[in-house]
Amino acid sequence: MRSSKGYRTGTRRLLTKGPRERGRIRLSKLLQEYQPGNRVVIMIDSSVQKGMPHKRFHGKIGTILNKRGRSYVVSVSQGDAVKEIIVRPEHLEPHESD
Repeated sequence: MRSSKGYRTGTRRLLTKGPRERGRIRLSKLLQEYQPGNRVVIMIDSSVQKGMPHKRFHGKIGTILNKRGRSYVVSVSQGDAVKEIIVRPEHLEPHESD
C-alpha cells in the first residue's frame, strides 16, 4: 500500500508545541495589523487550522502584499520562483530587521 502524502505529512516535530506553549493563542497575535510592504516571518501555529500555509513555508520570510478578508497575501521566494500565499495573522510574526 502506498503511503499517504497529505498536507501535513512529515510535520510531527515541525508542528508540535512545547509544554508551556500549548493552549489558547495570545490575543495580541490576533490583533496585530500589518501594512503592505511589511516583512513577516511565517511561523505555523498548529492550534489554528484555518488559514494555515503549507509546511514548506514554515520559518520563511515574506512581504505583505495586501489584506484579503481576515487574511494577508504574502509574497515568499522559493528558489527562483516567487509565490503568493494567503495566510491568517495567527501564523505570522513581525520580522525584526537588523
